Amino acid sequence: MDPVIELDSLEVRLAGRVILKKLNAALTGRSIGLLGPNGAGKSTLMNTLLGFHQPSSGTARVLGRDIRTHAREVRGLIGYMPENDAYIAKMTGVHLVRMMAELSGLPAEHALERAHEAFFYVGLGEVRYRGLGTYSLGMKQAAKLAQAIAHGPKILFLDEPTNGLDPPARLRMIQLIQEIRDRGDLHLILSSHLLRDVEECCDQVLILKDGNVAAFCNLEEERRANRRFLELETRGANNGNFVEAMEKMGCEAAIGAQGRLKLILPDGLEVRQLYEAAAAQNVQIRRLNRKRDSLEDIFLKAMEAADGRL
Repeated sequence: MDPVIELDSLEVRLAGRVILKKLNAALTGRSIGLLGPNGAGKSTLMNTLLGFHQPSSGTARVLGRDIRTHAREVRGLIGYMPENDAYIAKMTGVHLVRMMAELSGLPAEHALERAHEAFFYVGLGEVRYRGLGTYSLGMKQAAKLAQAIAHGPKILFLDEPTNGLDPPARLRMIQLIQEIRDRGDLHLILSSHLLRDVEECCDQVLILKDGNVAAFCNLEEERRANRRFLELETRGANNGNFVEAMEKMGCEAAIGAQGRLKLILPDGLEVRQLYEAAAAQNVQIRRLNRKRDSLEDIFLKAMEAADGRL
């Protein structure tokens, strides 16, 4: 699969200070999360891909286009939902989105049509003629999403899309992002300090720390692996016989303290077969947990590993 974003020894200096340090990565997912603590370089990376900062060395490619040599073409592929508000308060919502669509290259009539469609898509159809200054925070965020998708981009950059939203507004925004992702006609780059947002919306994650790549993780592979890793609490006859039976079925098994077992199931083996094997060995399975290596665990491990390299 061709990379969506390819970082090739990308270095960026701002005010004489190195912010991004020779980044190398090939991101291929449909939806990619960008994580890191404050000052990690997330905003600088996003702004560099958008063309706001120039690399001091190295380069990056967006859908195969080099940001150094094809900057205008790259910008034409991108929809951008910024973290900070950028609008004229007395301008109506639909006027803003139409203007942004025209700036992205759409003819005026087509831009107006797409502006109306985008407003209805994000749930703001009834308020599209109101001034943006009268919108609630949740409505402003939805309007920013509308202008980012109106021109039909191939890749959508979302910078803190749920920032400051109350729970119902956050849920609606997450649902919109998931719907856009599941349509399959564009790629998402989601930058957020909220791990939950990334976990719910992304299939890959790039973690930065101090301008370096701390980790790159395929969340779908992690989720598939977690479904095959079980921790059991058992009682009854000799666990050794049960473990031997599990190993004959293709499991990797280890005995812990107080009757606890850890199993890695091979593909094709179902949990019900464990219970059948346990019954045959007079072993009771009192508790069964699937391992869940959450994004928080992955993030904290990446931070610890990055600290160890400094």
